[in-house]
Amino acid sequence: MIKEFSIDELEVNNRIYRERIELYKSYGYYVIKERLFILSAAEPIYGRILEAGTGRGHFTLEIAKKGYSLTTYDIDNEMQKIAKMNIAYAGLSDKVNFVIEGKKKLGFKDKSFDVIFCVNTLHHIEKPDMVLNEFIRILADNGKIILSDFTDKTFNIMDSIHKSEGKVHEITGWTLDEAVEYFKKNACVVIKETQDDYQRVFILKKVL
Repeated sequence: MIKEFSIDELEVNNRIYRERIELYKSYGYYVIKERLFILSAAEPIYGRILEAGTGRGHFTLEIAKKGYSLTTYDIDNEMQKIAKMNIAYAGLSDKVNFVIEGKKKLGFKDKSFDVIFCVNTLHHIEKPDMVLNEFIRILADNGKIILSDFTDKTFNIMDSIHKSEGKVHEITGWTLDEAVEYFKKNACVVIKETQDDYQRVFILKKVL
């Protein structure tokens, strides 16, 4: 056993992970390159780090591989199990604190984090104003929020991939622009904006 997972479980999960990367690549979206693009835009990265929306832990993995320790939360136990296996396979379990948290209120104390990542998650968040208020509450003074989501090109790719699997890529939350405007009205300023063909990134700072 490797912690709570068997070697067979980790191998199967990693095979699925690699197959997923190749699937995205076949549509022109090289996910590892895009994750590194977001991390580069976010530098300097420092202090107490939170990732909002673990999912399968793909972005979590890239943060940990860079040597950072972080807390990551999600509402979905099954997704976090997959994420934990991705992290365990890479031998980075000591870098990541996994937390199950609710959709709206978060259990973290005020000003608990210096950097908050929210990557490709905004469009899935229901009642986003309540969640974004929580981000502001738990972010330290002068802390940073890194918001990133797909470009129109990538949303089309995701729609195609989901359709090929008999699924629908549901969008229930806000656009990146709507979220940025909300933060700007609530104690945050944009300090950087960048994008490539596949990802848009905003870096916002909490001001006193």
